[in-house]
Amino acid sequence: MITLLWIVIFLATFIGMEGMAWFTHKYIMHGFLWSLHKDHHQKDHSSWWERNDLFFVFYAAVSIGCFLSWRYENVWFTLPIGLGILAYGIAYFSVHDIFIHQRFKIFRNANSTYAKGIRRAHKMHHKHIGKEDGENFGMLFVPFKYFKKSK
Repeated sequence: MITLLWIVIFLATFIGMEGMAWFTHKYIMHGFLWSLHKDHHQKDHSSWWERNDLFFVFYAAVSIGCFLSWRYENVWFTLPIGLGILAYGIAYFSVHDIFIHQRFKIFRNANSTYAKGIRRAHKMHHKHIGKEDGENFGMLFVPFKYFKKSK
């Protein structure tokens, strides 16, 4: 029973992180912390590192905090939460930084309907270089219209 509960918490955290990423992207990154996200939309630098990467560091710290809470405070449910955040971070990094933005030159030939839809949705998001009038703030789950246009 406990194992099933851990799996449910892990999956709920992973799925919930997509909502958190959407909210953070739309209202924080394109809001009051645009100064950190702007360099991701407006390539006015030649560095591999972007100020935008600090958002990744924030969520990594939250995940680490969950692991520490589990390990040292014996709060059992923070382990599956921390693992869910970590798994989402790995998925996000793999899709966003590796697959879409090609920070590492792998996954270049992925041409499934899902891959094309995700790539198209992100391209539509980046056509807006300012913080206003953006569209599609999600990453792993995007509106079906992007998949239809990608077939």
